[in-house]
Amino acid sequence: MLPVLLVTTVGLVPVGTAPAPGAPGVDAQYLPADKSGLLTSRTRESRVWATVQREGGLGEIFYPTIGGPSARSLTFAVTARGGLAEPRSVRTEQLGGLRFRQILDGDGWRLTANYTTDPARSSVLVDLDLAAPRGHQLFAIYDPALGNSRGGDAGRTAGDALTATDGGTSSALVGDFSATSSGFAGVSDGPTDLRDGRMDWRYTSAAAGYLVQTAALEHRHSTLALGFGGTEAAALDTARRSLRAGFGPVARAYAYGWHGYLKGLNDPPRVAQRQLWQTSAMILAALEDKTHPGAYVAAPASPWAFGADDPSGPYHLVWSRDLYQIATGLIAAGDRAGAHRALDFLFRVQQKPDGSFPQNSQVDGTPVWGGLQLDEVALPIVLAYQLGRADTWPSVKRAADFLVGYPGAPFTPQERWENQSGYSPNTIATAIAGLVCAASIARAHGDPGSAERYLSTADSWRDRVKAWTVTTTGPYSDRPYFLRLTKDGNPDAGTAYDIGDGGPVDVDQRTVVDPSFLELVRLGVLAPSDQDIRNSLAVVDAQLGVATPRGSFWHRASFDGFGEQLDGSQWEYDEPPGSRVSRGRAWPLLSGERGEYEIAAGDSRAARTRLDAMARATGPGGMLPEQVWDRTPPAGRPGFAPGTPTFSATPLAWTHAEYLRLARNLAAGRLLETPAAVTGRYGT
Repeated sequence: MLPVLLVTTVGLVPVGTAPAPGAPGVDAQYLPADKSGLLTSRTRESRVWATVQREGGLGEIFYPTIGGPSARSLTFAVTARGGLAEPRSVRTEQLGGLRFRQILDGDGWRLTANYTTDPARSSVLVDLDLAAPRGHQLFAIYDPALGNSRGGDAGRTAGDALTATDGGTSSALVGDFSATSSGFAGVSDGPTDLRDGRMDWRYTSAAAGYLVQTAALEHRHSTLALGFGGTEAAALDTARRSLRAGFGPVARAYAYGWHGYLKGLNDPPRVAQRQLWQTSAMILAALEDKTHPGAYVAAPASPWAFGADDPSGPYHLVWSRDLYQIATGLIAAGDRAGAHRALDFLFRVQQKPDGSFPQNSQVDGTPVWGGLQLDEVALPIVLAYQLGRADTWPSVKRAADFLVGYPGAPFTPQERWENQSGYSPNTIATAIAGLVCAASIARAHGDPGSAERYLSTADSWRDRVKAWTVTTTGPYSDRPYFLRLTKDGNPDAGTAYDIGDGGPVDVDQRTVVDPSFLELVRLGVLAPSDQDIRNSLAVVDAQLGVATPRGSFWHRASFDGFGEQLDGSQWEYDEPPGSRVSRGRAWPLLSGERGEYEIAAGDSRAARTRLDAMARATGPGGMLPEQVWDRTPPAGRPGFAPGTPTFSATPLAWTHAEYLRLARNLAAGRLLETPAAVTGRYGT
């Protein structure tokens, strides 16, 4: 029997039991990076993570590691007579213990979605309740990206379920479905079909391509289970077991696991918002891979052009720099075991025989980018010292020897924002602190020769850091101030360089500043009362400060182009040098770093305002962003209030770690992570 043909906007399309037409479909990048939640259980048996999408539904779902998605989205559609019923508002509520609920309100209808993952297996459960007049129907729209690849998923209806497979990874979506279909994105998928308010297509299979699967729900109160496995049979078994277990019992077991984690932490300091403190600790813990302990990724999101990466991009990698920040946040929260695992991971991936560290790596330790940041070599040493890990001496020695022996050091091929080379006060601060900490560990191991060599180098760099990076001829002040970096070690010269990220070209290095020289104070290299530090703060405030109704924030550097374009569209890789079409906005984590300086300077009241500003920068679900809008939001578009999250990576682990660290330091009245060996040597 020939298939029935339906005339639609895409032409003649077979319906009924036919395979889907239109392969491979249309590729779409990963969803916007401003997530409003992150879910994963505390168990290692459940190797699945799910992000909550600000616009409603789930965004990227990760399996079998946090290093890459296996789903682009699991969203929900409501139809009424004649078409799709779009929600007018979406509200995300955090229920505690990294559990989230969303309420989508439309014209006369409300959809409530509760989310959890199953601690006993790799599956996501969603409990749905639709309150709507007669004539409304609820659909689930599942867009797989199995094996961290969007374009190779094949799917089919398997009895009462929808299954998908790409290589050695499979998924299964089960629930009380009255109809199912597998189609190709933008051509024969559910969102295209449902534009007229009806599900007309029932494609039983779709070949490999940009697969989108659709299920009509039989009842207005339904529970869905999305399971993953190495085979279709395994994924089906996982999903069905979770569905039989029931949403309520699974959600309670999930919450119990996080409750136990929180019980093992320090009590939130009184200066902190209790829920944000606990959320920050849980976000850091949730970003650790369950197969490779200590591998904490930067964020569960891919902002802007990175969302087009296939496989997914750099925020799903482990960075030595970010991992140090995460570990110090874990220490502040009271999770020293997590910090120890982070340090162990760092030394497992340390490059042999030279002793450096990958700029970033997959969660299994495989290096990805080939750059070198000297701060990423030094910070693991500082962390080892902070944790009292004298047992790491062989690894510490390799790293310290690398710093001392690297040609041209402390000139770094890349500084902490990884897009410039030069003499960076931030990088030099980390290198000095790393060598002094290494010397302390060397003495504990009876190696005074190495200790003296490290200290001699550290002292030499400290003596010269201002000569390399403080200008006396810059245009911003008649007093000396720190530059972001110099290309030639001559800060009084007008040496020019290109900013990168679409920023201007041929820029005089004396006009480029950033706040990261404060690492010299935080790590004990210079005193907070140092006059050049104070002069530089005034310059940075004038050049990079952003005063908003939610508090004060800072841009990360002069002329920064890493952020949305001026009209609000996304940053792109190929923005030509000097185009200046994009603009980096303000970074809440820099407010935290300023607060830490103020604690060191004895101004706890000012530091408290920084902590409060960070708290007011949270987005839905208590997620802290990478960037917030400054005073130049996109023109003519509503919803971009200064101090509120941009579409940058949210939640960003570094920002949550900084919140934890600043709050703990405020409560202590001092910087707890400043190495005593450094302050003792330099009297700071």
